[in-house]
Amino acid sequence: MSLKIRNICTIAHVDHGKTTLVDFLLRQSGTFRLHENVAERLMDSQDLERERGITISAKNAAFNLDDTRVNIVDTPGHSDFGGEVERIMDMVDGAILLVDAAEGPLPQTRFVLEKAIRKGLKIILCVNKVDRPECAETDLVSQSVDKTFDLFVELGANDEQCDFPIVYACAREGWCTSDVNAVPELCSGGGERNLNDLFRLILEVPAPIPVPDPSHDGLKMLVSNISYDNFVGFLALGRLQSGAVKKGQTIYRHGIDGDGQAITEKFQVTRLFRFQGNQQVEAEELSVGDIGLIAGSEKFTIGDTVVADPQITPLERIEVESPTMRMIFSINTSPRSGSEGKAIQSRELKARLESECKSNPALAMEDTQVADQFYLMGRGELQFGIIIETMRREGYEFMVGRPNVLFKKDDKGQVQEPFEKLTLDLPEQYTGDVTNLFQQRKGVLSAYENVTSADATEPRVRLSIEIPTRGVLGTHSDYLTLTRGAGLISSEAVGYRAHCGAISHRLVGCLIADRSGDTTDYALNMLQQRGSLFLGSGVKLYEGMIIGESAKENDLNVNACRPKKLTNIRTTSSDGIVQLNTPKKMSLERCIEWIDDDEWIEITPETIRLRKKILPANQRSVRKADKEQGV
Repeated sequence: MSLKIRNICTIAHVDHGKTTLVDFLLRQSGTFRLHENVAERLMDSQDLERERGITISAKNAAFNLDDTRVNIVDTPGHSDFGGEVERIMDMVDGAILLVDAAEGPLPQTRFVLEKAIRKGLKIILCVNKVDRPECAETDLVSQSVDKTFDLFVELGANDEQCDFPIVYACAREGWCTSDVNAVPELCSGGGERNLNDLFRLILEVPAPIPVPDPSHDGLKMLVSNISYDNFVGFLALGRLQSGAVKKGQTIYRHGIDGDGQAITEKFQVTRLFRFQGNQQVEAEELSVGDIGLIAGSEKFTIGDTVVADPQITPLERIEVESPTMRMIFSINTSPRSGSEGKAIQSRELKARLESECKSNPALAMEDTQVADQFYLMGRGELQFGIIIETMRREGYEFMVGRPNVLFKKDDKGQVQEPFEKLTLDLPEQYTGDVTNLFQQRKGVLSAYENVTSADATEPRVRLSIEIPTRGVLGTHSDYLTLTRGAGLISSEAVGYRAHCGAISHRLVGCLIADRSGDTTDYALNMLQQRGSLFLGSGVKLYEGMIIGESAKENDLNVNACRPKKLTNIRTTSSDGIVQLNTPKKMSLERCIEWIDDDEWIEITPETIRLRKKILPANQRSVRKADKEQGV
């Protein structure tokens, strides 16, 4: 008998409309009351998600279509958060793949689609943004479909998966159609502007099939995510692969301990929840195929199997791709420690990082040779930046170092490093400067495509560059500067290849405060001729704090607190108005890109500072050559 449950997810490249589409699916399915006030991008519930306009973590929701319950998961599109995509694939049977009608499938489309094809999901292609002006006068829509089909074949999809259904949509206006010839009328405001064709295809997704166990037919659920409620405690999220579970029932958790050994824990179900819209609603029972949450244990970890009987064989634990980068986290050892936030001890920092790793299997943590410093391993600068900003908003004070890639050796003992394929969309006039930027970092141009639209004011091109991950670090701001903010960039991992030699990171040194005190206009006016300043007048300094970027390759210890000496002589030159240049704004992301291996970023709830790891000026070299040799 077919189950009246459908489990699906949305997958796409960044900013191709996943979250907006889910909003309208929930609205048009009657999930909300007629006059209920519903926020835009409802699924982006975190502050950082709304501020940045991206999805960071996977979100669950549910709606009803007649007598069928549809569980839907909104997934991130950025490859740095690929672990979120990988771990929810076991919960769903189908996926809505969104592709921009004008841009076609982009690198991160490939990344998430490959995961869906490997899991054997039924895929619905949604060609979104068909209302873009350039689509009306060209055949970009059909080209996007053709490119997507080619991508399916390239990724090894079977015949059934390649025969995917298609809808053409404008998610921001809440309509779609399976008839491409109806698109012009719908774009002009006519026709039936709704998502009925997509609803019909969702109902055609296969119903969840119970996973039988020869030893027992009771409850079996793989924990795909965990959350915390102040009143309920820890909650395990997953799909019931078989059986059912009731409130108050005694069940078991198959997990692993800190040493990686298998353990079994007995506990009682205290609360059960399922989703209605984007809200959790309490339930008395969850049945096979449904996606819900179970409370009752304080030791849930992602990858555990929850079962009705300890003799039931646990499911295979969730495995995600290994991290490719690591970043060092340290307690705050600066002279200003504790003045602006909570100065934490090493055990508190370790516990906070461990909790982050427990909730995200794409992260890992290692101790270092220093007791109060720890390595956090992940997939990219954006992922690290989100974790740092989250901890900062929680009131923590700490320091982080420069991210570094993780090397490994092949069977012959040769060092290998991770590579990425960059896709750059930019105005044609900046092509020379951009290619020069990445070629200096061992990048190789593999494709050059003209993507100028019919109504464009200037010609645009799309470049594909294969480059070591080391070469990508620190280039995002430079790329935006070279393209005057008009360039788009995305990337995908392409595996490990032979180490390609030394890559220069930062070609200039920095201006370093040689004493404590407050900055003065008089001192900064002279120093701004030596480079670019990061701060203005009246800022408290300490020795070893970085105040700017030097114009030359070596570091420079400077006095930024020098006052103007008073005299009884007045002249036109001595009494002139001091005009300081606007300080160069250093955001957290820019700091992560900019710092070198001998520097820290000091993170506090109020301020982000840059400093040298060794503060006293007489204990460190300012020469770039000495730093490269480890002197």
